[in-house]
Amino acid sequence: MGVGRSYSIALLGLNGYVVEVEADIGQTLPNFVILGLPDASLNEAKERIRSAAQNSGIPLSRRKITANLIPASLPKRGSGFDLAIAMAVLRAAGDIKTTEGTVFIAELGLDGRLRPVRGILPAVMAAVRAGYPEIIVAQANAAEACLVPGARVRGYRTLARLAFDFGADPMELALDYEPEDDVPVDEEGVGQLAVPDLCDVSGQAEARRALEVAAAGAHHVLLTGPPGVCP
Repeated sequence: MGVGRSYSIALLGLNGYVVEVEADIGQTLPNFVILGLPDASLNEAKERIRSAAQNSGIPLSRRKITANLIPASLPKRGSGFDLAIAMAVLRAAGDIKTTEGTVFIAELGLDGRLRPVRGILPAVMAAVRAGYPEIIVAQANAAEACLVPGARVRGYRTLARLAFDFGADPMELALDYEPEDDVPVDEEGVGQLAVPDLCDVSGQAEARRALEVAAAGAHHVLLTGPPGVCP
């Protein structure tokens, strides 16, 4: 057993910072420690990760697990680090192949599902700017993450399916569980964003008016054709 590494993103407002996640499996009594200024929801990740791994067919080691989030002085908030910590721990145990150079942003459900998190767009933008274009998110965040130029995004629904693609033993994985799609997908399996709605700009009178005028103009052109062109 060695040290497993993966990467995630810490958001402070709309600014994102790359966080290196180290995981080490010791030889002492069972324990799970997260270092690096985690908040309460991130500290709770220990139980989410253990249950998710167990229900995915890749239970975590019963020895002491230490996850260190670098830089230690940067506050880490939220459940978006769940997947990065889980992958670093699985790598440290030798259950999967290397995860270095890949950014993981997703919350884990107790059943092993990958759940979406907020702030995925600025997080992906920060990862690409920092030179980490390989990004893995929950399927429900995939369409939004793909909006960032230069990002090579893969969306997954379950931890088991992700671990399989990273070299885990398929005979041990719970690959038969496939929940319903989180977002619509086209024929190529690419996620699609929901149809825009004016309720998204509620309370912004000038923006609503501009959209209404633009839509009316586009509708007129479709009916009559551009100026000087017969319909």
